[in-house]
Amino acid sequence: MKTDVEELTPTRVKLTVEVPFDELKPNLDKAYKEISRQVRIKGFRPGKVPAPLIDKYVGRGAVLQEAVNDALPQLYGRAVEESEIFVLGQPDVEVTELDDGKQFAFTAEVDIRPKFEVPDYDGLEVVVDDAVVTDERVEETIGNLRERFASLTTVDRAAEAGDFAVVDLVAEIDGEPVEDASTTGLSYEIGSGSSVEGLDDALTGLKAGESATFTAPLKGGERAGEEAEITATVQSVKVKNLPDLDDEFAQLASEFDTLEELRADVRTRLERQLRAQQLSQARDRALEALLEKIDIPLPEKVVEEEINRRNQQLEQQLQMAGMTKADYLESEEKSEEDFDAEIAEAARQAVKGGFVLDQLAVQEELGVENEELSEYVVTQAMQMGVPPQQLAQYLTENNQLPAIVAEVLRNKALNLVVEHVSLKDESGNQLDVAAIQRELSGETVQAESEDAQEDSAAEEPSAETDKPAESDEPAESDEPAESDKKDS
Repeated sequence: MKTDVEELTPTRVKLTVEVPFDELKPNLDKAYKEISRQVRIKGFRPGKVPAPLIDKYVGRGAVLQEAVNDALPQLYGRAVEESEIFVLGQPDVEVTELDDGKQFAFTAEVDIRPKFEVPDYDGLEVVVDDAVVTDERVEETIGNLRERFASLTTVDRAAEAGDFAVVDLVAEIDGEPVEDASTTGLSYEIGSGSSVEGLDDALTGLKAGESATFTAPLKGGERAGEEAEITATVQSVKVKNLPDLDDEFAQLASEFDTLEELRADVRTRLERQLRAQQLSQARDRALEALLEKIDIPLPEKVVEEEINRRNQQLEQQLQMAGMTKADYLESEEKSEEDFDAEIAEAARQAVKGGFVLDQLAVQEELGVENEELSEYVVTQAMQMGVPPQQLAQYLTENNQLPAIVAEVLRNKALNLVVEHVSLKDESGNQLDVAAIQRELSGETVQAESEDAQEDSAAEEPSAETDKPAESDEPAESDEPAESDKKDS
């Protein structure tokens, strides 16, 4: 087999492949067998029809076409491998010669990854946000924790902003009820603005048993956006009671005995969150800095596919949220032209980033071990909530393993870049990526814990209590409910 490569553009080539006819013999034999099973000729069982009779009654041309269709994928694969090019997407194939018994030739135009070298990235400067936890952030987090342990007490008065009202909602359009926009026993915080427009004003001033009617566009359902007449009837009015911010609250809401211990733990947790954000920023910004040093052409078809993928993903997310694209653009204060431009730029950067990391993996001779693949599959399965074995089987059956290998390789290449950057925070402090990774993996905490155990070996450990499930709604009772201790 002979293969010539013509560069049409830096990201597209044309392969011209010539194949001696005798290389098609296995495919011709297979084609005769397949057609023999399909045709019905008197005196011959299916699968036993001789080749000359197939040529006579079916035609040699049909056999050749079957053989060529069967041979093309393998021949194209060989041509790509021999040419040492990295192809992208499906090729446009054209059979240019089929001389029975002599020669077979075809051409294949296909996008390729551009050829380039990744420049030196050692010492690349990257700046991430400071990881400073303010007192205000700590108090805000503790305040959110108090909200989860609040209780609701029924009151005999008109509803006010901040109260919780249990309401029934009935929506009608032109006098006809809208079933999917009506509900009963809805617990709603007045002033939150989380339901239909106008509900907060309608409920304010109502007592239990009283109703108010207003018009508003429906937010969801089959008739979303249409104006409806909505009647809200109050079943009860409740006020929220927050627990006192003291040691008793700390014992109720956590495993700690004092409020100061709870505050210290909250600060530590927030610091770890910010460290994790720094590490994530380091990865994103290291790749951005590396991409700025590289100028390569991008295949437009590949970019278009990435743009379409991102638009489809957004459309699915909006459907799940009950929003339209117009609603989303309005909430983001963007025009459709600006949005499309942002999507296109993000797609180009994603494609370019993939090319750069793929090339870096080749230059650094990175590989993927079975253990790394298994770890990736297990992590993905946990995020998806499916058994790892089930996900592994799906990936294998759908030929997704090559894509997984490529993803793991890209992650390894990016990790390598991050390990070599000069990382600082906005205040100018030099950061150690490896130290942050060890801290987040628990090595530092574990070492400190072991030291503490050695220093206080004679002390009896305190017993841990069971922890109830978390709840975002305050408990509905006249008195704060008794609760076991809970993690913050």
